[in-house]
Amino acid sequence: MAHRILAITTWPGLIVAGLVTFFSLGTLLSVGLRADGFSALDPFDWAAVRFTVVQAFWSAALSIAFAIPVARALARRKFWGRKALITLLGAPFILPVIVAILGLTAVFGRGGIFSQVLIWAGLEPISIYGFHGVLLAHVFFNLPLATRLLLQGWAAIPAEQFRLGETLNFSSHDSFYHIEWPMLRGLISGIFAIIFLICTTSFAVALTFGGGPKATTVELAIYQAFKFDFDIGKAALLASIQFVICGVAAVLSLWLHLPQAIMAGHDRVVQRFNISRVDIRMLDFLWITLATLFLLLPLSAIVIQGSQSFFLLPETVWLAAGRSLVTALGSAVLAIVFSLALALAALKFRWLEGVGMLSVAASPLVMGTGLFICVFPFIDPANVALLITALVNAVMSLPFVLRAIGPAVRATEARFGPLSDSLGLVGWARLRLVVLPRIRAPLGFSAGLAAALSMGDLGVVTLFARPDGATLPLQIYRLMGAYRMDQAAAAALLLLLLSLGLFYIFDRGGRANA
Repeated sequence: MAHRILAITTWPGLIVAGLVTFFSLGTLLSVGLRADGFSALDPFDWAAVRFTVVQAFWSAALSIAFAIPVARALARRKFWGRKALITLLGAPFILPVIVAILGLTAVFGRGGIFSQVLIWAGLEPISIYGFHGVLLAHVFFNLPLATRLLLQGWAAIPAEQFRLGETLNFSSHDSFYHIEWPMLRGLISGIFAIIFLICTTSFAVALTFGGGPKATTVELAIYQAFKFDFDIGKAALLASIQFVICGVAAVLSLWLHLPQAIMAGHDRVVQRFNISRVDIRMLDFLWITLATLFLLLPLSAIVIQGSQSFFLLPETVWLAAGRSLVTALGSAVLAIVFSLALALAALKFRWLEGVGMLSVAASPLVMGTGLFICVFPFIDPANVALLITALVNAVMSLPFVLRAIGPAVRATEARFGPLSDSLGLVGWARLRLVVLPRIRAPLGFSAGLAAALSMGDLGVVTLFARPDGATLPLQIYRLMGAYRMDQAAAAALLLLLLSLGLFYIFDRGGRANA
């Protein structure tokens, strides 16, 4: 590896690792030290802990259970628009949560399309609020993620295995049991852990669809302890419990992970002859259709409802959009700088990548509160609310960004490091001439991902924003609370366009002439 460039770039990575550790653990400690005492958790708090674990478990289980037949159908069928549909499966991950909530309400709420169909059939409309509403929203976000990850597993199965199955006269069931299921066993535990962690720290979904005594997550209980009781001791204790839950889930996923056999092949095109039966084709068509409708109907509802009042939005919404845009761009820059410094330093200290993943288990609300406590003696925290929000969003997106940039940096150094050493390229010159041009594509994708995630975040800003300092997601939430649903839908459409636009601009810019 390139020792001279490491001598220059290790210190920034170590500094970033210290900052990430402080944001993830130090802020929790600062909140705990500020507390007058740690009061015992009441039955309501323990109910929130149980609900968090139960809903995260079932959200992950249902997402994977539905993703398996959808991914299998997509893997073995070729049709017009298949690539576009697979690309669409990546949209919910960067979709602002508040936009998806409005779309799901428009489809599955008491006045939504689904309830209208039930009323037409003589049945009672359903309520989207409560446990089943939280599950529905989490499956909406994580079903596409699980499907994309499982599709990668199907793509890794060599064509020779299916050809061998044909010579043995395998049925569709035999192919699944002997060829596809061994692949799934190696992937499911890791995918389950990822979705479980995402659902454990979910805030906006529980804030909107939950919130009652029987539908409160730990993250929402932390928010209530801060916002309504100002019991920071209880908030710190709840955050510690959440950190333990996420840590246990991550360790269990590694322990339960089954090693996959190495599947070598000659990269032939997969040909499968046992799937031509009419009933199998109809079943695949049904799964693909249901998944497509499940994803497109909420988004279509937002576009249709939002376009009616889009040009009648009040000035406060446009100002909130500007604040969100500035925050998202700042968060993207910070996330790229942090992850690039960690990735370069991890060439020498591999454990730094693990430090970058700490924020997966951290509570962004506790993180923001800890930072506010630290700056309170020196400056009014409300004056730096957007800066704190950008910092927290950057740290929270770091695990995803680091996953995209880290492998590209390692591959570049492995391939061009010796040549760069022989040419005397070190420091900034090496980074500018060798590393950055080779990682432009993942760098652009990561910047777009960080910007989109920050653009749609409804977290820290809910605690400390002034009435005239709301971001666009918070402004939408306030409009929903005031039952101004037409303006909320229009603002949600604006947020959707900005989030997807930011992602497209950064991703396209990274891939252009890369």
